[in-house]
Amino acid sequence: MNLDHLRYFVALSRTENYTQTANLLHITQPSLTKAIHSLESELNINLFKRVGRCVKLTLAGKVFATDVESVLLLLDKSVTNVKSFNAQKTVIRLAALRTLSIKWLPHMAQQFLQLTNHSTVQFQFNTDTGLSPDILIGLRNDKYDVAFCSKLDNFSDINFFPVAEQTMVCITPVNHPLANRSSINLAETLVYPQITFSKRSGLHATMLKLFNDCGGQPISAYAVEEDQAIVGLVASGFGIAVVPNMSILQTMPVKIIPLSFPTWQRILYMATTKQKSPSSSVGNFINFVRTHSENLSANNI
Repeated sequence: MNLDHLRYFVALSRTENYTQTANLLHITQPSLTKAIHSLESELNINLFKRVGRCVKLTLAGKVFATDVESVLLLLDKSVTNVKSFNAQKTVIRLAALRTLSIKWLPHMAQQFLQLTNHSTVQFQFNTDTGLSPDILIGLRNDKYDVAFCSKLDNFSDINFFPVAEQTMVCITPVNHPLANRSSINLAETLVYPQITFSKRSGLHATMLKLFNDCGGQPISAYAVEEDQAIVGLVASGFGIAVVPNMSILQTMPVKIIPLSFPTWQRILYMATTKQKSPSSSVGNFINFVRTHSENLSANNI
C-alpha cells in the first residue's frame, strides 16, 4: 500500500474537494484522482461518493480515514524519534564527593544546561565512590572527564580549581553534655569518644593537623571514610565528631556547634587532567564552573 496515497487520502478526507486538495499537496488533480482510485481498487471499496462538484466520505471511508490518520501520526512520531538518534549527544562524565553530589553538582549541571542551551550535552553522574583518592585515580585513568573532590598532594598531573568552601563544626547527639554549647574549642572535645575520618578519607590529614594545633588527638571510637556516615553514627549516639558544615546536618538529630579554635575551612576543588585536552563541550562546562562556582554558598552543599 502506497504511503503517499494514504497521505493524499487523509488530505482529501479533510477538504472533500479534489481541486483544493491537489493545490494543498502541490500535485495535479489527475494525479490525486489516480492515487485515490488506485487506493480504492486495492481495498476493493469506495471511499468517496460524488456530491455535485465535491465528494463526501462513505461510511467505510470515514472509518478508514480515522484509522489511517492515527497510524500516520504514530508513524511520523516514530520517524522523528529514530532520526533523533543521529543527533548524538556529547556525554560529560562527572564524579564527585557525595557531599557535592546531593545538591551542589546537580544544581551546577542544570544551570549549565539552562543558561548555555546545550541541547546536545548529556551528563553522566558517577556515584560508585565518594572518596577523593578513588575519584582522582578514576580521573587519571580517563574514567571521568571532570571531578569534584578534595585536593591531594600526590596528584601532580591533575589541575585543581577551588569551587566551594565549608567551615568545620563539632556535632554531638542531642542529649550529649556538649549539646548546649554555642561554640567550642577543639581541645575541649578530646575527652569524649569521637567518630573520626579514616586514613583513606581526604580529610584525614587535615583533621590530624587541626587536633595537633589544639594539643592532642581524639579518642577514636570508630574511623569512617565518608562524612555522611559519620553524621549517622553521631545521630545514633556512638560519639561526637568534627565534620564539614553541610546541609545534611540540618536533617539529622544532631547538635551543630561552631568551632572557636582552630578556625579552618575545607576547600573543595574541581579536578581536571593536565595531559588531556578536553572536548569543546567539556571545556565549556569547565569554564562555566570556574565562572559560576564563586556565586554558590558552600554551606548549602
